[in-house]
Amino acid sequence: MNPIIRRCLLSVAGLAAAGSAVAGPAAAHAAPAPVKGKGDRSADFEYQAQPNFFYCGPASTRIALSAEGKDVSQDELAAKLGTTENGTDSAIDITRVLNEYTGGKYKTTEIRDDVATREQVERLRADIRAAVDADRPVVANILGGARDVDGVEHSYPGHYLTVVRYEDDGNRVLIADPARPDEPTYWMDVTELANWIAGRGYSS
Repeated sequence: MNPIIRRCLLSVAGLAAAGSAVAGPAAAHAAPAPVKGKGDRSADFEYQAQPNFFYCGPASTRIALSAEGKDVSQDELAAKLGTTENGTDSAIDITRVLNEYTGGKYKTTEIRDDVATREQVERLRADIRAAVDADRPVVANILGGARDVDGVEHSYPGHYLTVVRYEDDGNRVLIADPARPDEPTYWMDVTELANWIAGRGYSS
C-alpha cells in the first residue's frame, strides 16, 4: 500500500482528552491579527473545530479553504473527501478536494521515510513558506506524537491539521488543530512537524 494512504481517526476517548466535543456544532472564530516580524507571514483563516472524532480531514480542509473566502460546510467536504467513521483516506484526497475549490492551486508531497531527511525538512519548509506567502494554508496528515515549542506533547493515532503561519523564515510554524478548540493554535519547530508527517504526506 502506498505509504501516503492513511486514514484520519481519533478515538472518542482521545478526542475528549484533547478537549474537543464529539457532537454538536463546530466552533468557528477568526484568527487574531498577527504581529508580523522579519521572516514572518500568516495566511488569513477562520478556525473551525471538528464536531466529532472522525472529521479532522474535513475540518482541516475547511480551515484551509477559509483563506480563500470559501464558506463550505464540513459535511459537504466530508462527502467529497469520502470521509467515514474510519476517517479520511489520505492527503491525496485532501489535495483533490482543495483543488476542486481553488482551481488547482495545491499539490501533494509525501515524506516516505519513518524519520524525515534533511532534504525533506527543507522541502517542507520551502513548501510552507511558498504556500503561506500565497495565502494558502497547508494541510498535513500526521501520526503519533510531537512536541510544540512550549514542550507540550500532542499525540494522535492519525490526524489532519492545518499550517497557517510561519516565523523565523519558516523554522517555526503555527498549527491550527481542529481537535483542540481549547488550544486551537500552537507553534512547532518545522523539523518536529516534518517528523510528525513522516510516513504520510501534506497538501500545499
